[in-house]
Amino acid sequence: MSGLSAPETEGCRNLLGLLDNDDIMALCDTITNRLVQPADRQDAIRAILVYSQNVEELLRRKKVHREVIFKYLATQGVIVPPATEKHNLIQHAKDYWQKQSHLKLKETPEPVKTEDIRLFQQQEKEDKKAEKVDFRRLGEEFCQWFFELLNSQNPFLGPPQDEWGPQHFWHDVKLRFYYKTSEQNVIDYFGAEIVSLRLLSLVKEEYLFLSPNLDSHGLKCASSPHGLVMVGVAGTVHRGNTCLGIFEQIFGLIRCPFVENTWKIKFINLRIIGEGSLAPGTSMKPAITFEPSDLEAFYNVISLCSTNEVQLNVRQTLDSGTGDQALCSGDEALLNKREVNFYPTL
Repeated sequence: MSGLSAPETEGCRNLLGLLDNDDIMALCDTITNRLVQPADRQDAIRAILVYSQNVEELLRRKKVHREVIFKYLATQGVIVPPATEKHNLIQHAKDYWQKQSHLKLKETPEPVKTEDIRLFQQQEKEDKKAEKVDFRRLGEEFCQWFFELLNSQNPFLGPPQDEWGPQHFWHDVKLRFYYKTSEQNVIDYFGAEIVSLRLLSLVKEEYLFLSPNLDSHGLKCASSPHGLVMVGVAGTVHRGNTCLGIFEQIFGLIRCPFVENTWKIKFINLRIIGEGSLAPGTSMKPAITFEPSDLEAFYNVISLCSTNEVQLNVRQTLDSGTGDQALCSGDEALLNKREVNFYPTL
């Protein structure tokens, strides 16, 4: 659900109306992970408003130019110096909408709007059609979007094509990162900000390039009864012209309930194996070996673990040297069994 108040929503709608169509469509693609296909300009603006987590995140977008915010404030009678920097203009807009919010509190509460009712009715229809979703196609489109965006943050490839950040994840997202090179370790990360920064560091600071194999052997998808879609993908890891090894990755995606065909990342399991750690005779063509039933069972295991149970002490993990910590104590045997299925000797 949008994190914008009613005055902020109305104000941003009027402000976005000052952008041209190309900027509106590009902004909609960025905020909705390109998983929303707006029918027209107004549909795109509606998706932008619903999917934005807060007003500051929206106004800081590159497509929301400083001049547009200045022009909007002028139309509202908020006079500021023409040379005012963008972050100060954003604060002026937030202060103005906050005043509007205080005025609203003094008025009689408005009845529920027909548009709001239609939103919930539409969601019911989407829930009923969930079983008809082509999960294979969803997985392909998601992987194309995710790896193009992540790899574009590599400094060797020039300026990033789009903005990377925590907006692509649910706030309580979990990342389990397993790597096996000269040593092997497994570390868990929690929260949208930390997870997005850790993934970003792989390409921006370590200069890696993840190349997914999206054929029938490298990509598998499944869905849980709870509405979570799981995408398993395999690929190769590169730095410059050198292939360093292979990776396997499992994504858990949950639909955003108020924006049609929009998904955000709930959890990620990433396993990277260096070429020197591969078993003799192993093919460098990566392939996912587990079945959709394994994905479903994996979801059932991790859904039993609370955040407190799952969170590992990083020092203990490094000291163990095994890289095979269980997600939570109550399910050690089952999880270890599943890890054999998910991460076979390659």
